[in-house]
Amino acid sequence: MDKKTDIIVEVAYALPHEQLILPVVVKKDATAEQAILASGITGKFPEIDLSVNKIGIFGKMTKLDTPLRHMDRVEIYRPLIADPKEVRKQRAADGKIMKKGGGDLPVES
Repeated sequence: MDKKTDIIVEVAYALPHEQLILPVVVKKDATAEQAILASGITGKFPEIDLSVNKIGIFGKMTKLDTPLRHMDRVEIYRPLIADPKEVRKQRAADGKIMKKGGGDLPVES
């Protein structure tokens, strides 16, 4: 590693029961996509498709051509299984039935 021209970044990907964070040395002007490819993570997780999966740096959505800084963490996100708004609506509806969230149940005498 040449301290004047190289930086260290991390590339992260997580499944429900497994996560992988790989440190990678890249050139100072490297993009998020270049770091992902250099990490080899797409070989370990073939379901990663950079034309489909969204990415971020430290939890903030970004694009593949975003230049990186020393110690950035590039995160590859999986597609959502369920719409979070719909899940919250369903939980609210279930809570009303189960007397959570202020629903009305008949009182037993």
